[in-house]
Amino acid sequence: MFILKRLPFTGSISVRMLQYTSLTFGFVVACHRSTSRRGASPYNSVDSERYSSLVKSVISSRTSSQTPDTIHDEDEHMFGPVVKAHTQSRQQRRLPKVVHPFLRCEETREPESGPPVRIVLNRDQGRSSIPSVTRILQATLSAEQLFYLERWKRRMVAELGEEGFKEYTQNLFRQGKLFHSALEEVLMSGATRQDEKHEPQSSDVMGYMKSIAYVLEDVSAARAIESSVQHDTLDYLGIVDCVAHYRGVLCVIDWKTSEKPKPFLSNTYDNPIQVAAYAGALNSDARYKYQVENGLIVVAYKDGSPAHAHQLNHELMLEYWEKWLIRLEEFREQRSNKESAQQTQYS
Repeated sequence: MFILKRLPFTGSISVRMLQYTSLTFGFVVACHRSTSRRGASPYNSVDSERYSSLVKSVISSRTSSQTPDTIHDEDEHMFGPVVKAHTQSRQQRRLPKVVHPFLRCEETREPESGPPVRIVLNRDQGRSSIPSVTRILQATLSAEQLFYLERWKRRMVAELGEEGFKEYTQNLFRQGKLFHSALEEVLMSGATRQDEKHEPQSSDVMGYMKSIAYVLEDVSAARAIESSVQHDTLDYLGIVDCVAHYRGVLCVIDWKTSEKPKPFLSNTYDNPIQVAAYAGALNSDARYKYQVENGLIVVAYKDGSPAHAHQLNHELMLEYWEKWLIRLEEFREQRSNKESAQQTQYS
């Protein structure tokens, strides 16, 4: 509530002072000359009571009188109602046609002690036609993923040129290979970052190793390094980076490098699906006498800034395992359609 006071002023001028009863200060809201010189004001005939609420809302607020509701109403009046997209709910999410078990058995046994194993991938033993995890994921990228990948490639080519982009990708591959080699040396020997004799000499990987130094402090008892895995039922294979304990939990560990920070699991794109696929293959592979229920994605940075470690518990692994089964079904459908088209072409 406010009180209007009329104060006399020289020259037949009056000042109307608005003053809130709940505040200790007032301010001048209007000033006009006496109507005796100019005659009657046309605003005297305005019904002030009718518009008092409007005046009060305007002069008593420091912010705009518009609200999200009024803005929404104005937009709807001008442009029509908003048509909301129908998003897929969690209950309506796509499920694989056939759900294969993630674990070989209900009970999980800890691996036997000893040095980590490394089972070399041999394509000559009837495995030439078996697809890899990487190939399946690349072949089943979504339209959105393909769009952003192509846009990134065009931007890089525009900046570096065709030859420069080719050299850039080759350097990334070479640095990744050196990084994994340096990691293998550390994990195979059980060395820590304090052991200078195990520090990599190449400047290309020193930053990456510094980045993951604090993560390595929580990694122990490596059971497998750069070892091939194959799912006996689903018939796919891959090479797992590492199987070790992270903070006391046995995990399939995937080491990644990145030029941009990836502080959230969502920033790693298909990497969680890849880890779940490796773990599922290992759990099905009879050459491994233990089961792995958890995963870990470690993103290392060349500038040496602390790596981001994204841990996948059993529930998350099962969720991404379902997504992997869907991608595997899509890959098989693509291959089947391609074979059918080829048969039709030559028939």
